[in-house]
Amino acid sequence: MNLIEVFRNRLVLIIIQTLILNLIILFFGYKFNLNFDVGIEFEQSVIIQFLANYVFFDTLHGLFFIYIIWLLVSLIPIFIYNNFKKSYSTNLLTFFFPNFFLYVFLSRYSPFYFNSNFPFHFMHTILLGMILIFFSIGLSLVIKKILKSKIKDQIEELHIIASKSKTVCPKCGVEFDSLPKFCYNCNAEIKEIEDKTGN
Repeated sequence: MNLIEVFRNRLVLIIIQTLILNLIILFFGYKFNLNFDVGIEFEQSVIIQFLANYVFFDTLHGLFFIYIIWLLVSLIPIFIYNNFKKSYSTNLLTFFFPNFFLYVFLSRYSPFYFNSNFPFHFMHTILLGMILIFFSIGLSLVIKKILKSKIKDQIEELHIIASKSKTVCPKCGVEFDSLPKFCYNCNAEIKEIEDKTGN
C-alpha cells in the first residue's frame, strides 16, 4: 500500500480533517462559552466544551470562523478523491461524528441548556451540513470538468503531434506514421525528395 492509497482511506482522511480542525481552533484560540447546568462533572464539561468548539458560535465572527474552517477541511477529500460521492460522504461523516456526540452528551449531562438552546444550534448545524454537501458536490464536479477539459486538450495536442509526424514518400506515395530517412518501398531518400519538390 503506497502513500496515496493510505490518504485515500476514508478513516485516515477523517482523522486528518479532525486534526486540522483542532489545530486551527487551537491556533486562533476559538472557544464557544457554554452555560452548563449546575452539578455537571468537570470531565464531562471539558468534553462537551471541546466538541462545542467545532460547531457552536454566539457572534458573527464565530459564525464566519466555523463555516470557513469546515469549508477548508472539506477541500481535502475533494482534491484527494476527485469524486463527488466520496467527497461529500467523507465530509458528512467528519461533520456528523462530533455533532452526534456533542448533542448526545449535552442532552444527557446538561439537559436544561440543551432544551433551551437546541432549536437554534441544531438549525445551524443542519444548515452547515447542507452547505458542506453542496460545496463538496459542486466543487468536485467543477474540478472534474476542468480536468476533463485539460485531458481533452492534451489528447488533441497528441493528435496534432501525431499528424505532424506522418510522412508521405513523394516518389511512390507510401504513407509513414514516423519521419524515416528512406522509403522502405522504393528506397528513395525522403528528405532529399521533399527538399527537391519543395524548391
